[in-house]
Amino acid sequence: MRADEILFPTDSGLYCAPGDFYIDPVRPVERALITHGHSDHARAGHGAVMATRQTLDIMAIRYGEDFAGTRQAAEGETRIGGVTVRFHPAGHILGSAQVEIVPDEGPRITVSGDYCRTPNPVCAPWEPVPCDVFVTEATFGLPVFRHPDPLEETRRLLASMAEFPDRAHLVGAYPLGKAQRMIALLRQAGYDAPIHLHGAMERLTDYHVAEGIELGELRPATVPKEIEGQVVIAPPSAFASPWVQRFRDPVICFASGWMAVRARARQRRVELPLVISDHVDWPQLTQTLKELAAREVWVTHGAEDGVLRWCELNGIASRPLRLVGYEDEPE
Repeated sequence: MRADEILFPTDSGLYCAPGDFYIDPVRPVERALITHGHSDHARAGHGAVMATRQTLDIMAIRYGEDFAGTRQAAEGETRIGGVTVRFHPAGHILGSAQVEIVPDEGPRITVSGDYCRTPNPVCAPWEPVPCDVFVTEATFGLPVFRHPDPLEETRRLLASMAEFPDRAHLVGAYPLGKAQRMIALLRQAGYDAPIHLHGAMERLTDYHVAEGIELGELRPATVPKEIEGQVVIAPPSAFASPWVQRFRDPVICFASGWMAVRARARQRRVELPLVISDHVDWPQLTQTLKELAAREVWVTHGAEDGVLRWCELNGIASRPLRLVGYEDEPE
């Protein structure tokens, strides 16, 4: 079988015909394989879901125990129809995985989901998976995106706290993955004071701690006067709500790869942008394509044209999948 007979885009998402399943479908389907727990990839309402144990746990936290008809934790090799599938770490968030598809006949395909090669203290590191076809994201798929060392960005936050010791530093970070990584980075940088959490962060952060990830002392952000000069982690949406008004002259920060784009920081009225990304940047993306040396590269979402042009210049067959619906949350 040809690769495009094994896996191809549909209105519901990427469909594996010989296995009769979808990967990260954007609408309810009978059988779904989920790469990670962000809401633009992991949706409720499927008949059956296979994912890593941690992703299944995260989906249950976010959507309730009845988020799917049945669920199966991905462990080792699993036979589904006419293909064998394996899940490999993606380095994006806790439980994130790449899906390897090995058909009885035809090329091996790896669907990377969202992935990152920068060490992340709250999840397993990205693992290279030899394949004939590599399906890559392109969230930051342009040469302009070259992300700095996340620990150095964290030290910028600590320097600002030292400069403004009476102002609370409110750090916008998505509740799944980025928030916990930001806490862990602060601990790595030597910050051992309590870190305060917006209520939207608590359940997912508690789950990370239950999984053995050391995050130090955490407190709810309920008494603003006690938080002056300290760190609060909150979802970015909180900064557009009355919640932020309880703090006296806070320093508004935002941890995201998109903070490399100054216009985005200004648009969100961010005083201290922190360029900390859970995706590959341009050098990591192109390095990955060189190292894997797959015969074909398929691009799922993001800056597709930049990656396609790079592949053309480097003699690698490539094609866009033009998938939509995967930009809602992950950065």
